[in-house]
Parts: sequence; structure tokens; C-alpha cells
Amino acid sequence: MKVSTALCSAALGVGLGTLLLPGAALADTTVSPATTPVGGTVVLTATTCNPKSGDAIFRVTGPNRDQNVRSTTAAAGGGLSAELFTAGFTLGTYTVTATCGDGSSAGSATFTVTPIGGAPAGSGGGNRDNGALAAGGTLLGTAAVGAVILFRRRRPVSAVA
Repeated sequence: MKVSTALCSAALGVGLGTLLLPGAALADTTVSPATTPVGGTVVLTATTCNPKSGDAIFRVTGPNRDQNVRSTTAAAGGGLSAELFTAGFTLGTYTVTATCGDGSSAGSATFTVTPIGGAPAGSGGGNRDNGALAAGGTLLGTAAVGAVILFRRRRPVSAVA
């Protein structure tokens, strides 16, 4: 394998890993609790949204909803949060996707609305894009291993012994 080909492959792997890793690693939206009875309240939190960049918009979609919830409330652990009252919601699972004030995605999460007296409240649901995170990590790891192999082959024999 030519040195220039190996260097180009390593650079491409590092570049792709750098593009995929940050967005997947940083996007984080949570819903707490993950299960609530009809008429309960869930807290939507976009931990990566900077309150100084503007409001966060939470889009709630599910069996009978397609609505936006705007938040200007700073969350205790960082980011922005909003409370959502589930009166009038149909039983089922709802998806929440968040967009920060600067237009960046803050990820998505789900919660389930149950009958009153149904399942107990959960600890909160959060869905990260683990596929993109794994792909970015794999690309970075492969590029690093390729670089190590390349540089070991270029050493003089006396340096290896």
C-alpha cells in the first residue's frame, strides 16, 4: 500500500468521524417521567440548548397530537425545559423532538400516556442517536489503527529491535 493512499484513507476516516461524532454525542433530549397517566405532567428537557441562543421548540407527535411547545425556562442541569400537561391526550406513545434557538437539533425522546391508575411513572426516556455515535467512533478508531500500522512499517529495522 502506498504511503499517500494510506494517509488519504486515514485523513478521510478522521474527517468523517469528526463530522459524525459531535452532533450525535451532544444531542440530548429527555422526558421525565417516561410514563405518565392521562392528566399527568411531563418535563421536556433539551440539555444541549443554550438559553442565550433563544427558545427551544419541542415538537410533540403521537396518536392525537402534533403540537409545538416553546420553552424559555432554563433547566437546573443546563439547557432548556418545559412542562407538558397531558390532559386530553389519547393513550399511547408520543415522540418529542427538540430544536434549539440557533436551529440545531437537540435530539428526541419518547413518553407514554397510560390510563389513570396504570403503570407507575418511569425515570425518563431519552433516545440518543447511538448509530451515528458508533459510526463516528469506528471511523476514528480505524483511522488511528491505520496510522499506527503505517508508521510502524516506516521505522528502520534497527529501531524495532
